[in-house]
Amino acid sequence: MDIRIRVNPIACDAYGYCAELLPELVTLDEWGYPVTNDGLVPAHLVELARQAARDCPRRAFLVKSAERTAGGSRR
Repeated sequence: MDIRIRVNPIACDAYGYCAELLPELVTLDEWGYPVTNDGLVPAHLVELARQAARDCPRRAFLVKSAERTAGGSRR
């Protein structure tokens, strides 16, 4: 199963827990807000991504199954 991470910028209050737990995929901008590449999460980091989503105090860090488009590509 393909997994993606995403941050809801409206809900995020820049606590930075996601970047602490998942520095391989999350960096912080100059104001402390998370930046992700919205790419697929490697299999060995899926559990850490899920933990980051559980630990986010504002529930702004999201872990989702990657959707496939009609042509078979992932979004």
